[in-house]
Amino acid sequence: MVELWLQELGIGILKLFLNPLFYWIFLLIFLVGYRRIKMEREQFGVKVFDLFSEWRRTLLPAVITGILVSLILIGGGVVFSYGSLITLSFVMILLSLNLRFTLLSASYTIGLTYIVLLLLPTLLENQDVIPTAYFAENNFVGLTFLLGIMLVAEAIYVRRVKRNETFPRLVKSERGIWVGEHHLRKMSMIPLFFLVPGGVLESFAPYWPLISLGEESYGIVLFPFLLGFSHRIRASIAPVRGKQLSKQIFWLGMFVIAISVTGYFFEGLSPIALILAIFGREFITYRLRTQEKKQNAFFKPEQQGLRVLGIIPGTPAERLDIQAGEVITKINDRRVNNSDEFYKGLQAAGAYFKLEILDDQEEMRFVQSAFYESDHYRLGLLFIEAPHHHQDVLEEGS
Repeated sequence: MVELWLQELGIGILKLFLNPLFYWIFLLIFLVGYRRIKMEREQFGVKVFDLFSEWRRTLLPAVITGILVSLILIGGGVVFSYGSLITLSFVMILLSLNLRFTLLSASYTIGLTYIVLLLLPTLLENQDVIPTAYFAENNFVGLTFLLGIMLVAEAIYVRRVKRNETFPRLVKSERGIWVGEHHLRKMSMIPLFFLVPGGVLESFAPYWPLISLGEESYGIVLFPFLLGFSHRIRASIAPVRGKQLSKQIFWLGMFVIAISVTGYFFEGLSPIALILAIFGREFITYRLRTQEKKQNAFFKPEQQGLRVLGIIPGTPAERLDIQAGEVITKINDRRVNNSDEFYKGLQAAGAYFKLEILDDQEEMRFVQSAFYESDHYRLGLLFIEAPHHHQDVLEEGS
């Protein structure tokens, strides 16, 4: 029995390399990182985060998530057809072609897959190119159950984003002044083992598999589930807003799970779970956007002091634990109100510098350190000012 399971696991892992989604994920993270770095150089004159930062700190959580979800699905005997997984793969590729993670919530990827699978049998009636047998039987209850679980996983990922891991950007406000915003954004490839029809595995319990799809033996396939999110935060510190967002997504996922499980015993509830997932996730995003528009920008020029928009990793600012959103009021006892005053104060400081910083609770703290020749000329601090390329244009025109 153990040998059969190990054999199917091995075959399932090899099938991963036949999935075009697996290769697209690596190309996607490269293209997204490349485009972001180009934007960072245009706005700040320097690369802020490295090429794979959208993927950073997701590997271990992805593996843990993959193991737990796979155990739940396989242990519960939830079977998916090959047609479902093929459709899900292409839907994920389609929804990420714009190189954004906005539509990579399970609500959209699994939700669209559900809708496509409902329509495919009718669309494929009068053709002979695509085998209709792949899409003849689908586990819609299992899809909504998976959707709910992955929404819970998304909520955990949103909550895990740290303060200096969000991506800063300069934008013009309605008043025409430059303000800052942060992109709360991550992407992860979660390895999931799915039960599929065929193979050599047989039932080992009365309930297993929960939905058989007309087969008496089953195999295993490893699927690279693409999960992502992207939200623009302007009115507050991104991780603070992220925690509120995480709670809403978590409870949405729990409600979807509850309805989908109930749908196994009462037919017709899985479409309700699907509608709740899609419109619920869209409402959460809409509500966030509305709140951000109604409130004033948090990252804006201050009358006194210089607000930190972002931190470049690996620089003295990170070493000194300076946080995005804090306000620098003085450098070596000299008041600063703009980036030029800060730079001049740092030049005059010599080998050592001392900063007075106003934290989130508006309490003053002091940091000091030696300034080395190899250190970033602004300590790795990003401020709210006209974008770098905009300054170049002004200098050329003057």
